[in-house]
Amino acid sequence: MTNRNKQLVTGNEAAVLGALAGGAEAMFGYPITPATEILQGWINKAQTDKSLHFLQTEDETSAGFAVCGALLNGTKAFTASAGPGHVLMQDPVSMAENIRLPFVGIMMQRGGPSTGTVNFSQQEVNLAAFGGNGDGLRIVYSASTVQEMYDLSIKIFNTAWKYMFPTFLLGDGYLGKMESEINLTKSVNPVHSKKLLREQKIPTHLKNCYSSEEELAEILKQNIYDWNKHKNVIAESDKYRTGDASEIIVAHGLVASAAKEAVDLMRKQNRKIGLFRAITVHPLDTTALSVLAKKVKKIHLIESSQNQFSRIVKYELYGETTEIVEHSKPAEGFSPSEIVDLVQD
Repeated sequence: MTNRNKQLVTGNEAAVLGALAGGAEAMFGYPITPATEILQGWINKAQTDKSLHFLQTEDETSAGFAVCGALLNGTKAFTASAGPGHVLMQDPVSMAENIRLPFVGIMMQRGGPSTGTVNFSQQEVNLAAFGGNGDGLRIVYSASTVQEMYDLSIKIFNTAWKYMFPTFLLGDGYLGKMESEINLTKSVNPVHSKKLLREQKIPTHLKNCYSSEEELAEILKQNIYDWNKHKNVIAESDKYRTGDASEIIVAHGLVASAAKEAVDLMRKQNRKIGLFRAITVHPLDTTALSVLAKKVKKIHLIESSQNQFSRIVKYELYGETTEIVEHSKPAEGFSPSEIVDLVQD
């Protein structure tokens, strides 16, 4: 018998299915490699399901503001982009961060500067977490597998609407094009949306402009308080073979998938090494990582960017004395055997 809960899909197709399972109702976007299939896939679904809505806007800035407008109406809206398009969205995302809109974006990173051919990259970590003129009150997940593209595409809607912070899922072109069998069972029940601009006797005020620094500071203090209150609950990680490890690899995304295989190879050589995989790169699961850092002698930070993820990790581990070795290769991937060679003493 055919298992209807399993399907062979690409990472981009999994993102569309996850968004649907997460309760998404509308998508606004502009075509860009390597995320175009998410927009096209959503349009295909919307053409057969009239309860779904879409608009291909004139550019990514417009797409971002369209998402903001839909959110104010209580519509679960999202966008998907990459590289330069992600850059252009920083204006609307900054507004969403400031007035606490549950903005959802799926960003399939691509190397910069590049055309549409450089599709293995982790160079949008800084942009997703800290882009714009705000304080980085944004939640950023990183998918390591096609299955996670589905699972986390569900979760980002729940996280955004529960905590009211912009929430992103990072993948890359390789993961977007990679085909794999996934389980379509919903991992979480969708959080219900609500109208953020409501018809009532007292008007709803969501200010994006302030007349004094003191006025703005009061709002930011509350937002930062909320962030600090919830960040440890939001933060997620996965630990692999760390119980007896004397050293660990710290990575995220597809690099972490390669690192997991590398750990298995080194374990066969009786090397006590494990993997800490960040599921949220921001906020980082500092509590879990700090416990590991105190137990091991060395941390290997491996990423496909020039220390973008490493800067987050080292900031969070400030004060720890464990040796940290950085292995960066911007816009290029790592094979398991390469990682084995990199982390040799």
